[in-house]
Amino acid sequence: MIRNALILCALLSAGAPALAGPATPANAASTALHRLFRAEWRREMREHPLEASADGFHRYDGRWANMSLASLAHEHEEDLEALSSLAAIDRSQLDPQDRISYDLFKYRYEIAAQGYDLKTYLMPLNELEGIQTLRTLTETLRFANATDYRHFLERLGTFAPYMDETIALLKEGVKAGMTEPQVVMERVPHQIAAYLVSDPGASPFYAPFRKMPSIIPAAEQARMRAAARTAISQVVTPAFRRLQRYFDEDYLPHCRKTIAAQALPNGKAYYAYEVRQYTTTDLTPRQIHRIGLKRVAAIHAQMQRVFDEIGFKGGYRQFVHYLRTNPRFYYRNPAHLLEAYRAAAMRVDPLLVNYFPVWILPRVPYGVRAIPASLAPDTYPAYSDPPAGDGSVAGYVSVNLYKPQSRPKYDIHVLVCHEGRPGHQLQIPIAMALEGLPDFRRFDYYSSYGEGWALYSESLCDQMGLYDNPYSKFGYLDWQMWRAVRLVVDTGIHSEGWSRAQAVRYFEQNTALSTQNINTEVDRYIAWPGQALSYMIGQRDILGLRRKAEQALGQRFDIKDFNAAILEHGAMPLSILNEIMYRWIRERKEGMPETHPTM
Repeated sequence: MIRNALILCALLSAGAPALAGPATPANAASTALHRLFRAEWRREMREHPLEASADGFHRYDGRWANMSLASLAHEHEEDLEALSSLAAIDRSQLDPQDRISYDLFKYRYEIAAQGYDLKTYLMPLNELEGIQTLRTLTETLRFANATDYRHFLERLGTFAPYMDETIALLKEGVKAGMTEPQVVMERVPHQIAAYLVSDPGASPFYAPFRKMPSIIPAAEQARMRAAARTAISQVVTPAFRRLQRYFDEDYLPHCRKTIAAQALPNGKAYYAYEVRQYTTTDLTPRQIHRIGLKRVAAIHAQMQRVFDEIGFKGGYRQFVHYLRTNPRFYYRNPAHLLEAYRAAAMRVDPLLVNYFPVWILPRVPYGVRAIPASLAPDTYPAYSDPPAGDGSVAGYVSVNLYKPQSRPKYDIHVLVCHEGRPGHQLQIPIAMALEGLPDFRRFDYYSSYGEGWALYSESLCDQMGLYDNPYSKFGYLDWQMWRAVRLVVDTGIHSEGWSRAQAVRYFEQNTALSTQNINTEVDRYIAWPGQALSYMIGQRDILGLRRKAEQALGQRFDIKDFNAAILEHGAMPLSILNEIMYRWIRERKEGMPETHPTM
């Protein structure tokens, strides 16, 4: 899971690292294409300054996005103009790499335009993301010098319009009937409360000022700390009080009592869009529901073999009860749980060279840290925070230490493989390092590709022998089961008429997740329709491509080359990935030499 990242934006600026651009265009069509890419990327940099800063591009470091209705409408019009400009370029005159870029650009802008038409912007927050989850923002920004701090002070001082525009979108959502379900939004008030501090020094936004770089003179540090306290007390905290007041008194009472996305205005089209956006396929909700039911049955059969190996005399439900109630499978101390995650990450790294060519492995480091306590009760068991595009901020796997007695030891390795390496903390840094590609391709993110790769990575760790006891193997299979159950539950809630209780019960019957995790997960699917489908649909596609490659190439199949081929073009919709990989298989079968983008 990539936290707060539907699309990862990182944008060029004068202060950004020098990156190799595309090869000299060979004709007018290619020249026009790359001119369009550069112009639109500069625009996205301006429109999404938080994402730009987090990924290491600093021209707009002092700004927030403009979330006003007028600005969003203007951005939509510019998106349509970009598509019109793209259509004027003769795709047949482009080389193969530029054709991929053309198709990816067209896809991402069409998806954005469809989302605007469905008024998705009128639901700007839920319990998983939004302005009230900004407490982790400072962990993704660079604070290396006085300029970085001055930019952040500028952001603190101009926070009010950003908040007021968010509240205005919520109000418009109420008018239009575009609200989140009340059952999940009841989790938000305690998240807002984290910012309602009487002491500015206790605010999440003050964290960078507690320890400042020694290159900033002491007197200037003192001035900056005072300025931060003033901005927090006079601008930021009052803004969150306005949100609290509006949310508690007006928005929450008007949130809908239904949970299905199809209950929204134009809800059937809305859910179909969410499914299409997150899976990047034309699969219908009903088709995905059936795929999920089949996968659940298949994984149960695999689990039975684990029970037989252990010698457990009982069925699945009895085994799950045994795991949930036996203290040997849990840490009592959160610090010990964190240490175990870090040890698991260190175990994986030396094995990567057996499954990836050395040239593609990322140079950017990553670490393991705890999820902030105020977010932990409502969020995932773990998530991945990508590194900055310029390498100034390392990547992290953030792990949930809330109620450690509900977080099994046998889940640790599979989580590290997914969120760390060879999962997100390998795929995303590799994409960021690709030179010779348009910038949007290096920093774009498609959930079916990224989450599909991370889930495929869990199976790679199985090949690596990391699940080296039956309980760890069960943990791996249970997480595969979890993603299969998602296919059933997400579509069940949003298109099959399931109640929340029905979704919880299906989880309880088919996974070993704790009650804490099950309730958080079900609420996640209610709040974020379609996203949970991307994992297994993406893995299913990558595994299908691998089977095709193994069958076509026989003894010439090389797992290192296959994994590199999946990763070396950056994130993309599954339909485009399939085109690329079919060509790769054909070329390898014909003995054609491999070529790779510059890293």
